[in-house]
Amino acid sequence: MSRPLPIALAQAAPRPADEDVSGFTREVEELTARFPEARFVVFPELHLHGTRVPPRERDAELEASAEPLDGPRSKAFAQLAGDLGIWLVPGSVCERGPDGALHNTALAFSPEGRLAAWYRKIFPWRPYEPYRPGDRFVVFDVPGTGRVGFAICYDAWFPEVARHLAWMGAEVIVNPVMTTTADRAQELVLARANAIVNQVYVVSVNTAAPVGTGRSLVVDPEGRVRAEAGEVATVLTDVLDLDDVTRVRRYGTAGLNRVWAQFTEADEPLDLPLYQGRIDPARWYPAGG
Repeated sequence: MSRPLPIALAQAAPRPADEDVSGFTREVEELTARFPEARFVVFPELHLHGTRVPPRERDAELEASAEPLDGPRSKAFAQLAGDLGIWLVPGSVCERGPDGALHNTALAFSPEGRLAAWYRKIFPWRPYEPYRPGDRFVVFDVPGTGRVGFAICYDAWFPEVARHLAWMGAEVIVNPVMTTTADRAQELVLARANAIVNQVYVVSVNTAAPVGTGRSLVVDPEGRVRAEAGEVATVLTDVLDLDDVTRVRRYGTAGLNRVWAQFTEADEPLDLPLYQGRIDPARWYPAGG
């Protein structure tokens, strides 16, 4: 049984930090008019917060643009998603937490016009980002299709993030990125590696040149690159069949490796000193798997 998820990934330049939401609204409306079949639309990390500037100015710019989760920006995006009948991931935003701290937060708005999920980046890029780390992994359901997990940019460098999302049942990991540096080449390898070892789709959406290094991509659950952009502004479209995750986990990557069916009932737990915990074979399987 097929479970299609038509996606559109906007590899775009950042919008000015002092712009109101009307510019982004037009950008989304134009994209959905060009690609009317897309039901899940994703933008890069911090897409609404301007270009990178020297740290003192950048931090002041972020402070000025930060809003709480229930602020006017989120309300406008919720209405936009509802009006267009799409899942909208406007990249990540600078969130003002309840205690005043800044968070780099990814948002997902449903076709019903509500904030369906939010995720605070667990691994800010130290020492360059002023955010307080998040304290939880986040997945959310697209009804009738499957489960999606969030990882923002540098999170992809830490295998614990993708593994935990997959264990929580994520079949797609959405990774909004604002990479302006030479390590985009390594991120492409990590996107494929995270897809392979967790048997999930990975969708990595980077900022376009001249600010970012582009090369957004879609990777399938066996690590094959389905689509990859160059550096300039573009939109990648694809239709992910989330039932492909079920197939790969059942029959194995390349028909061989069934990483989520590794243990037998006779296997003993293995201590993990690094985490002061352990691998427990009885808890190894993904949620709903």
